[in-house]
Amino acid sequence: MDFNDAVLSRHTVKAYEGGRSLPQEQVDKLLNWLHFSPSSVNSQPWHFVVASTPEGREQIAKATTGGFAYNHPKVTDASHVIALCMRADLDEAHLNAVLAQEAIDGRFKDDAARAGQDKSRRGYVDLHRYALRDVPQWMEKQVYLALGGLLLGAGMLGIDATPMEGFDAAALDESLKLRERGLTSVVLVSLGYRSEKDFNAGLPKSRLPKEAVFTHI
Repeated sequence: MDFNDAVLSRHTVKAYEGGRSLPQEQVDKLLNWLHFSPSSVNSQPWHFVVASTPEGREQIAKATTGGFAYNHPKVTDASHVIALCMRADLDEAHLNAVLAQEAIDGRFKDDAARAGQDKSRRGYVDLHRYALRDVPQWMEKQVYLALGGLLLGAGMLGIDATPMEGFDAAALDESLKLRERGLTSVVLVSLGYRSEKDFNAGLPKSRLPKEAVFTHI
């Protein structure tokens, strides 16, 4: 499937066929794409919790009760569910870890290049921390960049997917012990095989006309 076909064919799945698991090879490809998601100044302010077992999906499903119960079966019936999380802060330990990994991966020709990258990244962190005062929102934007890549990747592989903001983030943080790790949940993605109850599969896509969306200058 080429990119345009994936864009036009993918949709948000509303119901999954329980008991079916995705091939591990496809899952590994998706996780690799997530691993190499782009982020501003390579800040990588994220962590991804992958639930591939009934027990793991039940942990996540604890956050889809009450007003979010409509999403419960999308979690329990899927093959895999990924909780895309963000860090509570871009602290010193994380910035140092990113810089050290860049050095290990050979991104610096010398110490001056390493120092320049560190200074540039910290400059953006300080801009968002002190001047714009929007570090959480900035980090969340990076997580949504990863989400977009994940959904398009799933479409390229013909994998059915559902992004979900309809869950209790505090409950999920507690269920997965995220806050003890300096993390908080942002968005969920279910992956698997859609069932015949997926009414959205038969509906045409709908977008505003191009003249309302694009301005050419």
